[in-house]
Amino acid sequence: MEKIVLKGEFIKLGQALKAVGFVDSGVEAKIAIQDGKVKVNGEIEYQRGKKLYKGDRILFDGEEIEIDGN
Repeated sequence: MEKIVLKGEFIKLGQALKAVGFVDSGVEAKIAIQDGKVKVNGEIEYQRGKKLYKGDRILFDGEEIEIDGN
């Protein structure tokens, strides 16, 4: 499982996927999200700009990301 430590209050879903290297670009993130391949807290998420906060979990391609705070 990958972890992202927030520097601010939140991170957007597309940015989170790029930050841990699950996708190489914003376009790649957009396509994966629009195709329903990304889950946030167990639910399929279709918004690339979805704000993620401490405690949120992302599942993509069998890999998980946990959002952590400072």
